[in-house]
Amino acid sequence: MKLVVGLGNPGNEYASNRHNAGFMCITHFARAHGIRLDRKKAKSRVGTGVVHGVEVVLARPQTYMNRSGEAVKALLSKYKTSVDDLIVVHDELDLPVGRIRIRKGGSSAGNHGIESIIAETGIADFIRVRVGIGHPVDETEARAEVIDHVLGDFSPDEKKVIDGVIPRVTEALDCLIKDGLDAAMNRFNRAPA
Repeated sequence: MKLVVGLGNPGNEYASNRHNAGFMCITHFARAHGIRLDRKKAKSRVGTGVVHGVEVVLARPQTYMNRSGEAVKALLSKYKTSVDDLIVVHDELDLPVGRIRIRKGGSSAGNHGIESIIAETGIADFIRVRVGIGHPVDETEARAEVIDHVLGDFSPDEKKVIDGVIPRVTEALDCLIKDGLDAAMNRFNRAPA
C-alpha cells in the first residue's frame, strides 16, 4: 500500500494559495483515478483505491500546513503503512514555478509542513514530490514577505504554468507507483523542454 499525502491548508480562503500546490495535485490525481477524497480519518480527508495494481490511500491533512506531521503520523498508524511507502507532495520555494523535483529524504528546506512531518515521525527518509512555486522577486525578502508569498494566490501567468504542471505531477505519481523512485526521478527531475 502507498500513502500519498498532499500538503496544504484546509478552507476556501486558502484553496488557490501557492502553499496549497500539494492539495491541488492530490485532488487532480484522485480525480484521474476515480478516487473520492470524501472520508474524514486520521485528521485528514482521505480516499482509497487501486492505481496500477497497487492499493493507495490519498490524503489531504486538515491540520493546517504547520501541523501536517500530526496527520501523517496518524495516517501511518491507521493504515499500518511503512515510511518507505509514504509519498508527500508539497510546494517548494527553491524551485521555479512549475518545476517538479522528486527526491527521497533530505532536509525540510524551510517547508514547515515537511518540518512537522519529520518532527512528529522522527523520520526524514520519505519520498517528496516538490512543486516549484518560486521565491518572491526580492531574494533578500523578509520572513513576512515569504509568508505573504506562499499564502498568496498564483498570479494569472503563474496559474497558467501551474495548471499545466498539475497533470504532470499526476504522471509523476503514476510513475512512482508503477515504476519506482529511480525511474520517476530520471523522467521528471529534468527541466521541461
